[in-house]
Amino acid sequence: MNLFVVFTILITLTALFSFVNEAFIKLPTTIGVMLASLASSILIIALGYLGFGNVDWAVELVQAADFDHLFMNGMLSFLLFAGASSVNIDELGEYKWTISYLATLGMIIATFLTGAVVWWVFGAIGVDLPFIYALIFGAIISPIDAVIVLKLFRRIQPGKTLESIISGESLFNDAVAVVLFVLFTEIASGETQVSFLHIGEFFMKEALGGLFLGIALGYISQRMILEIIKRSPDGRIVVALITLSLVAGGYLLAGLLDVSAPLTCVVAGLFLARRRRFIPDSADHVRSYVKSLWEVIDDVMNAILFVLIGLEALVLDLEKPYIICGLISIPLITAARYVSVEVPLVFLKLFRNIPSLSGFIMTWSGIRGGVSIALALSLTDSPQRDLIVIMTYVVVVFSITVQGLTLENALKWNRSRTNSE
Repeated sequence: MNLFVVFTILITLTALFSFVNEAFIKLPTTIGVMLASLASSILIIALGYLGFGNVDWAVELVQAADFDHLFMNGMLSFLLFAGASSVNIDELGEYKWTISYLATLGMIIATFLTGAVVWWVFGAIGVDLPFIYALIFGAIISPIDAVIVLKLFRRIQPGKTLESIISGESLFNDAVAVVLFVLFTEIASGETQVSFLHIGEFFMKEALGGLFLGIALGYISQRMILEIIKRSPDGRIVVALITLSLVAGGYLLAGLLDVSAPLTCVVAGLFLARRRRFIPDSADHVRSYVKSLWEVIDDVMNAILFVLIGLEALVLDLEKPYIICGLISIPLITAARYVSVEVPLVFLKLFRNIPSLSGFIMTWSGIRGGVSIALALSLTDSPQRDLIVIMTYVVVVFSITVQGLTLENALKWNRSRTNSE
């Protein structure tokens, strides 16, 4: 199945599922299309099992799409840049230390807590999951997904404080998760020596390299944008091309330099968002054009991504023991997330009066998504791969559906609770 056929089928399915959701189901688009896609996958599997049709064509489609490669080496860069360039950078700056903690140390704490508790509980019930693979699972499942979080927050308006902190965390923790995942998989395969010096060097190269590359590319792009605005009254197409090349080229260059590509795109997006004020009022039409372009890219890629998540059920080895392990891991992951976010809240509330911010809301806002599935699918040559992939898929589907659909009511309950105190 060639690339054009795969793209045509995916975009057609996305349009169909989006229509059904918007016209009849009326759920948030990302959740609605994923549920429609997942239901279609289950129906195809059931029909094939009952002998009513051949499911090979559907399996071939999903395999040809190659979710982990497509997402990690293509879609993620555009989605992260779109999210970063659209946020209010001044509001993020108010909570920069809290965001920095949650996206780095908080992420590391959540990863190790998740790995440790999953390893201990699974060992107690007789499931063979070595500690290093439990840590790999912790790195896979701990990051919250910027794609769905930003979409949901724009819809339900959770309040400036929560939106700023969770949005900032979700933009940066993907990069930390990828670094931890690569580190743990190299340790598991014996490619990396376990030493604090090597781990520190690995983190510094990935993080600082991505940070500086993002700033450099953002600065160059901003200078080019200002120059074209000055020289051409209608250079909007050129400006759009500059931003597109920044994302695609930046991701490619980061890979060549062995630095964090997700962090590069996030930092470049935030840099341009920060420098947006330098664009003269006379170029508002350029700003509006580029903003609209990235909103379309964001919305379309989001919809395709969540259709792919639903279709992924067609190629997974959905064995009952693996599904049960995934269900068992849900409360363990939730508890680890709660502990990792409650620590900074205790200190933050010593200096700021923010009663609406609670560990429960911060935990329930931590929705997992495409990054977790892509990382799990990228595992190779591991006897624990199938278990980790199914556990990840179960947690992500639960997170998107249950947490995503109940988050608005959870926020209302939290507001009423804090108002009555």
